[in-house]
Amino acid sequence: MAAHFGRRLRKGAATTAAAAAAVAALSASQAPGVTTDPDKPAATGTSAAAPEDGAEQNATGNSPYYTDLPPLNSPSPSPSSTAGTPVTQGDTEAGIPATVLDAYKRAEAELRSAKPGCNLPWELLAAIGKVESGQARGGRVDANGDTLSPILGPQLDGNGFALIRDTDNGAYDGNSLYDQAVGPMQFIPSTWAWAGRDGNGDGKKDPNNIYDAALAAGHYLCRYGWDLSVQADLDKAILSYNNSQDYLNTVLSWLEYYRRGTHSIPDGTGRLPSSRSDEPDRTSPSPSPEKPGGSTPKPEQPSSPPKPAEPSSPSTPSTPATPSTPTDTVDHLADAGTAAELSAMAGDTFAKKISTRAETKAGKSVGKVRVRFTLIGDTDATFAGGESVATVATDSSGVAVAPALKAGRKTGDFTVRATVVGRPAVKGLDYTATVTARAADALARTGEAPLTCTAGGEFADQVTVQATYQGAVADGVAATATLVKWADDTTVNDKGPYFKDADGTAVRTLTDLVTDANGRITLPTLYADDTEGTFLLRIVTTGGATLTVELTVTAAATPSPSPTASATS
Repeated sequence: MAAHFGRRLRKGAATTAAAAAAVAALSASQAPGVTTDPDKPAATGTSAAAPEDGAEQNATGNSPYYTDLPPLNSPSPSPSSTAGTPVTQGDTEAGIPATVLDAYKRAEAELRSAKPGCNLPWELLAAIGKVESGQARGGRVDANGDTLSPILGPQLDGNGFALIRDTDNGAYDGNSLYDQAVGPMQFIPSTWAWAGRDGNGDGKKDPNNIYDAALAAGHYLCRYGWDLSVQADLDKAILSYNNSQDYLNTVLSWLEYYRRGTHSIPDGTGRLPSSRSDEPDRTSPSPSPEKPGGSTPKPEQPSSPPKPAEPSSPSTPSTPATPSTPTDTVDHLADAGTAAELSAMAGDTFAKKISTRAETKAGKSVGKVRVRFTLIGDTDATFAGGESVATVATDSSGVAVAPALKAGRKTGDFTVRATVVGRPAVKGLDYTATVTARAADALARTGEAPLTCTAGGEFADQVTVQATYQGAVADGVAATATLVKWADDTTVNDKGPYFKDADGTAVRTLTDLVTDANGRITLPTLYADDTEGTFLLRIVTTGGATLTVELTVTAAATPSPSPTASATS
């Protein structure tokens, strides 16, 4: 993470008694919704329950984090959490580097539009950024938001950390053996592969860019339909980032601290944290832990200027002598009863969910394996919750069922690819899904009155039709209306009734008609030329629904002759 997190050691060491007491005090006084007995120190080193069955375990791989707590005397409250950040100077800890702060606020604005029900506050991103990287090492970023040097967590080799073998061929972390958390928000590569976002509009998704990382973190925290204004959902979201009660308490403390006021400071001048969750108990003197493959770290003093951390260069580790996990035994993925054809109309939910089974080489099912479903191709379809990726754990029969898939407005084919998380060598299993245009199979007029007009006049009633599909309202269905010559001759008539375009010119074909939310279309006013007779209006929708409406044009009334005066004798 920040400063020298590129070579952090083991997580799981107990926090100090002083830190524990501070967490308890802050949790009671500052963190909303966190219940803490003031007579007891907060629990330390504890892991919370997984946020949700089948969910991605966490963004960081449970990498170490900074445990520094905010001052007990919070800065003066800001007018509101959305009315802007006070620029007056306050406590040094309240300052957030300008570019980093801008990235957090921009991400909040994007999520407010994309997922308004999430209610993501930028202060939550700031709290996580503080805990994960000390606000990108005190704001050591350029104007584009790129970190000036890599921010890397320790390699997740199973020795004191989670075991996550390389998933990106070292593309993000430079490590082709094991994954490492990367960037100011400390995403592991396997999570960034699906959670990454382009936050600064440069066409790239880079975990080392604070704009990209902040937006990705926002979307990550807003999945599963969580509402972060609800404490239970807020807790779940934070725990999904790093599954530790201590981590939750620390983030909540910084969240409340930033909510009470903060200000912008120049990039590169932020104060770096000094305490980490992978350090031993700091209540008694002890030698600093030795870095793997390096020398003993020397803590930076708060008053010293930020120093860039060197990228981690781990020595080649020996394979840990750990028993095989269920994931290690997976040889391939097989379909588990998914329909051969996955199809839905635009805007509808696919009737069939995708089911995939993890199997050994001998064909035995493997439970407790995470399967990731990723949407690939030019599509705006999403899984439930609005995401393009979903991770689900296999059940006891080895089957993972993807969340319901909802078609977007784009039509055409796309791919849903199932892969085994942590086993890049296992070939993915692809499913083809098709989104078809919205369709109707029946059309009917909503009124029964005859449609009549005198020659040279206009029809008193407009034509309104109702579209349905399999008996249900068919909304968003495209249609065309044409004045045709005969029932068996659908060429456009060159005489009789007509519509008018914006310029008042006569037109006898209307395209780009679409049924409304109630499945209805009301056509514009119809006019008649001087031709008398019966004419036909033909309306056709996508899906083949057709309705022919009769229009009658009668002769104009003949004016009565003016009476003449009688001759007088």
